[in-house]
Amino acid sequence: MANTQKRHKLLNNEVFRFVLSAGAGFLVDVSAFFLFYHNLLTQHTYHIFSVAVRNYTISLALSFFMGVVVNFLITRFMVFNASKSAPRKQFFRFILVAFVGFFANLAVVKILIQACNFNPTVARISAALSLFFASYFIHKIFSFSLSLKKNGTHHHIKTGN
Repeated sequence: MANTQKRHKLLNNEVFRFVLSAGAGFLVDVSAFFLFYHNLLTQHTYHIFSVAVRNYTISLALSFFMGVVVNFLITRFMVFNASKSAPRKQFFRFILVAFVGFFANLAVVKILIQACNFNPTVARISAALSLFFASYFIHKIFSFSLSLKKNGTHHHIKTGN
């Protein structure tokens, strides 16, 4: 009985559900990154619109987008489901945050690979983990227009229409 109550309490915890949501997106992201980097994009550099792009940059772009879609769907329905914002608005904001997050991830990945000689997959994992906590607060307040107040109910924060 006590274990059931602990599990129920844990599943009712928004931060824990966000960890699960982000974890699922993260697993999709890192798995796809590994697959793209090691198996599908085997050339060191690709030319896209006459610009040389490294294989880890393309791998990151593809895998990151896949992880964002999975993360959004789980976050919308299982974490911040109290949000009254329109789903399109939520998705647009989520993608906007993810877009900024992509460049933050790319910068960290590049630094870890080029300056610190990290393995690209380890660099990808490290970058994602380093930006996780900021992501929770940004998505809660901005993407889903929910308050940080913890009084049993969710209050909306006006962030513009």
